[in-house]
Amino acid sequence: MTTSALVLTLFIAWTLLLLVVMEVLRGYLVVTGRVRSNRFAPDNAGLSPLMQRLARAHANCVESLPVFGGLLVVALVTGLTDVTNALAPWLLGARIVQSGIHLASTSVIAVNARFAAFAVQMAIGIYWTWKLLGL
Repeated sequence: MTTSALVLTLFIAWTLLLLVVMEVLRGYLVVTGRVRSNRFAPDNAGLSPLMQRLARAHANCVESLPVFGGLLVVALVTGLTDVTNALAPWLLGARIVQSGIHLASTSVIAVNARFAAFAVQMAIGIYWTWKLLGL
């Protein structure tokens, strides 16, 4: 498996892990009678701030997966993983850092750090796009 394929799989796994954690916590709330199962909003509105941040961290992964995952797929199907392999782990690392910060805090410094992690991902995506287009 190439580094690009591994990182794509791990990106999907990270997104899935956030979803599983959210659903386990939601299940706990239902089983303990704290929330009725038909009362969950997609953004976890009305629940704890942590649950709301968890929903947003998961949504961020889902929103960016088509872009960054798509670039990795293009590299894989065109045999151009030499373009993506070196920076793929950095992309994944920045994604996990962004999610982790999102879960931890919404302070100004945390939001700025979270944006910095996203900016790293955007820069990598722009670079990959440029290189994959042969520019």
